[in-house]
Amino acid sequence: MPRSILSAPQPAIRRESPDPARQLLALLERAAGAGIWVLELPGWRLTWTDPLAVLLEMPIDVAPAYKDALDFYAPESRELMTTALHACLNHAAPFDEEVQIITARGQRLWVRSLGEAFRDASGAVVRIQGVLQDLTERRRAAQESQSLTMRLSTTLASITDAFVTLDREGRFTYVNHESENLLRRPSTELLGHRIWHELDINGNGRIRREMLTAMSSGKNLEFEEFYAALGKWLELRAYPFEDGLAVYFRDVSDRRRSQEQLLLLQTSISRLNDIVLITEAGSFDAPGPRIVFVNDAFERQTGYSRDEVLGQSPRLLQGPLTQRAELDRIRSALQQSQPVRAELINYKKNGELFWMELEIVPVDYFSRGLTHWVAVARDITERKAAEDEIEHLAFYDTLTQLPNRQLLMDRLQHALSQSARHRKIGALMFIDLDNFKVLNDTLGHSKGDLLLQQVGERLSSCVRKTDTVARLGGDEFVVMLENLGDNPQVANAKTKVVGEKILAALSEPYNLAGYQHHATCSIGITSFSKDQESIGELLKQADLAMYQAKAAGRNSVCFFDPEMQAAATASAALNTELRRGLRNHEFLLHYQPQVGRNGLMVGVEALIRWMHPERRMVFPDDFISQAEESGLILPLGKWVLETACAQLARWAKRPETAMLSIAVNVSVRQFRHPEFVELVMTIINQSGICAHRLKLELTESLLATDIDVTIAKMGRLKNAGVTLSIDDFGMGYSALSYLKHLPLDQLKIDRNFVKDVLTDPNDAAIARTIIGLAQSLGLAVMAEGVETEAQRDFLARHGCESYQGYLFCKALPIDELEAFMQGIALQSLPQQAR
Repeated sequence: MPRSILSAPQPAIRRESPDPARQLLALLERAAGAGIWVLELPGWRLTWTDPLAVLLEMPIDVAPAYKDALDFYAPESRELMTTALHACLNHAAPFDEEVQIITARGQRLWVRSLGEAFRDASGAVVRIQGVLQDLTERRRAAQESQSLTMRLSTTLASITDAFVTLDREGRFTYVNHESENLLRRPSTELLGHRIWHELDINGNGRIRREMLTAMSSGKNLEFEEFYAALGKWLELRAYPFEDGLAVYFRDVSDRRRSQEQLLLLQTSISRLNDIVLITEAGSFDAPGPRIVFVNDAFERQTGYSRDEVLGQSPRLLQGPLTQRAELDRIRSALQQSQPVRAELINYKKNGELFWMELEIVPVDYFSRGLTHWVAVARDITERKAAEDEIEHLAFYDTLTQLPNRQLLMDRLQHALSQSARHRKIGALMFIDLDNFKVLNDTLGHSKGDLLLQQVGERLSSCVRKTDTVARLGGDEFVVMLENLGDNPQVANAKTKVVGEKILAALSEPYNLAGYQHHATCSIGITSFSKDQESIGELLKQADLAMYQAKAAGRNSVCFFDPEMQAAATASAALNTELRRGLRNHEFLLHYQPQVGRNGLMVGVEALIRWMHPERRMVFPDDFISQAEESGLILPLGKWVLETACAQLARWAKRPETAMLSIAVNVSVRQFRHPEFVELVMTIINQSGICAHRLKLELTESLLATDIDVTIAKMGRLKNAGVTLSIDDFGMGYSALSYLKHLPLDQLKIDRNFVKDVLTDPNDAAIARTIIGLAQSLGLAVMAEGVETEAQRDFLARHGCESYQGYLFCKALPIDELEAFMQGIALQSLPQQAR
C-alpha cells in the first residue's frame, strides 16, 4: 500500500542522479500514493510511471492497451470511469472521481482518478494525462490529512521542479528555488503577489480564470500557455488543497518547437503539386474512414477547403459516374491492408468531373498496427480525354457526335439482357425527319448537315444521361430509354412524355447559318422487356410504328404497343375537349394581387382556369402543355389577352383601381408567332388601355434560340409602352450575355427559390444574386410564392420591391378580387390571406 506524502520518510536529494526530476517525480508519486499515466492520441498509446505499476501490482514498464486498462476499475466503478474518459477524449472534459480499483492480484483499493485533456493548436485533443491516487489509507485515517499538510513544506524544499503554492486568492505562499529561476524573480518579490499578475500582463487572462475555477471546483488543473513576459511556453499543473493550490511549472518550449518542425513538414507536403489525402484506417461501413489531412493541391484540384473535408469521408468526391467496380476493388485491397492503384472518376465541389490516378498505401505508426491510409493522386483528365477521342472515332457519328449504329447495337443488346435479368421495361424510339430531302435539294447538303447536328443536340436534351440517342444514317435517329420500371402503364406514360417532348423540341424553328427553317418529325415507339425478341425484330417494330406515324399525317407519335396507342388517344381526346372548351367559353381568369414594399397593391397576375363540365375546376398544369403542343395555345392566349385588357379598361374608369396593372403569361409558341406583336397592339388599341398597364411575362426558354428575333419583337412591344418581365427567372435558359440587350422592365424570382430562401443557403444566394443583377441592370424585381413575413423581410432587406404570394392573397375570381380590394380599400394588405 503506497504511503501518503506526510507519512513517507524524506530521502536526501542525490545530486549525482542523472535525472533528478524523474527521481523527484517518483518520490512525489510514492509520497502521494499516486501514479501517473499518459494516453497519447491519435495512436492510443498508454504509458504509466513505475509507482502506478506498483499501485496496480503490475510489472514495471509494462503498460496494457488502453481498452484493457479500464478493466482495473471495479465493476461498480467501470461505467462511471468509461463515461468520464469518453467525455475527456471527445470534449476535453476533465474528470476527478473517487472510485474503486482491483489490482492485478485482486486487491481492492479506493483511489482518486483524475484526468485532463490537452489540445493542439487546432483544438483537437492530442493527449490525456491522469493520476491514480491511493485513497485507501486516507479513507481509513482521514485525521492524518492535517499532518500531511504540515509536513508538505519540508518535502517541497527538496523539489527540483519549479513549484509554488498559492492561497485561495491566488497569492504566492511558497516559491522554491527552481520557480525563482523560471520566473526570474526572487521569492521575496513574489510572495504575497497574485500569480496572474506576474505571468499575465492584463491579469485577466486564462491563468486567472482556470485557477479560480480549480479552487472553487476542487478539481486538478493542467494546461499549457505562452507567456510573453518570459518568452516561454509553460506547462502548469495545479492541485487544489484546503488552503489553495499547489502548482508545478514546466518549460515545454522545446516540445513546442518540435511541434513547429512537424508543422513545417506538413506545410512542405501541402505545397506538392500531387494531391495528398490521409484518412484514419477506420471501418469502411458508412460513414467510412475520416479524412485527417489534405494538402494545397487537393484544395486547388477539388475546390474544397480543408475545413470542409476534415472529418468527412472521401466519398464526398464520388458522384454518379464514379466506377462502382473500381471502388469495390479498392475496398477489397484496403480491407487486407494492401496498397492499391486505381483510376477513378471524381467530382469537384462545383460538380465538374475529373479523372484521378491514385495510389493508396497503409501506414503502420510506430509498429502499432494499421492507423492511417495515405493516398497520393494526380489529375489525368487530359490523358483520359485523348483515350476517349480514339474510342469516339470508332463508335460515334462524326457529324452529330452521337453513337453510331455499331454502338447502338451493342447498347441495345446489353439493354435487352439487363431488361430480362432485372424485369425492367425499356423503349425504342425510331425518329425520322419529315421532308428532309426537300431541304437538301433546295438549300444544299451543308444546310442539311446543320439541321442534323441541331436535331441531335435537341434529342439529347430531351432524355436522361443514362438513355441513348443514336444516328443510324441520313435523317434517321434512334432513342433508347432504359429502366422505365416494371409497370407497363407507368413505363408507357414515361415514354409518351419523352415522345411529346421530342416532337415539341424538333418543331421549334432552326437557325441554319442565318436561314430560319421549320421542321417536324415522325416517331415510332415500341417497348421491350423480358419477353422481347431479337434486336432485329425490335427495330422492325419501331420502324413500322414510325411509318404509321408518317401515314397519320407526320409530326406525330405512333406506338406499336396497343396500350400505348390508347394513351395517345387520350391525348387526342384532351385536344378535342380543349377545342370544345374554347367554343363553349369554359375558361376564366383568376387574379392574384401583387404588392409593393409599402404593402399597397400595385397590380395582379392573370391566371387561367378551366371550368370543365365534368372535372370542374382544372388548373393550367393539366392542360397548358397540351394546348402548346396542339397549337390551341394561340387562340387561348388571345382570349386571355383580350379578357385581361378588358378588365384593365374597366379599372381605368375608377380612380381607386386606375393605377393597377395586369400581368399576362406568354408562352414561347405565342411569342414566336409572326403576328404576335400586331395581335397585342390591336387588343390594346381596341380596349383603349394605357399600354404600360399591361405586363407580359415571358419565359426564359425564349432566350434559347433566335435571340435576335426575340430582342427585335420585345423592342417593338417596349416602344409601344408594354411592360416586359422575365417570369421564373433563374429556372430556364437565361444567357447573361444577352440579358443586358433585352428591353426588359422586370425580373421575377421563381417561387422555388423563395420557398427555401430562409433555410437553403443556395436559394438565398440565388435570390440575392437575381436582385443584385436586376438592380445593376436598372430593372425592377418581383418575388413570387411569398408565403411568410420572414421571406418578405429577407427579400426586402436585399432590395426586392414587389411581392406576390399567399402571404397577401391567393388567386381569386374577379368578383371575389373586387370584394377583396374593396375590403382593404387599397391599404396595406393583411399579413396572411388565403
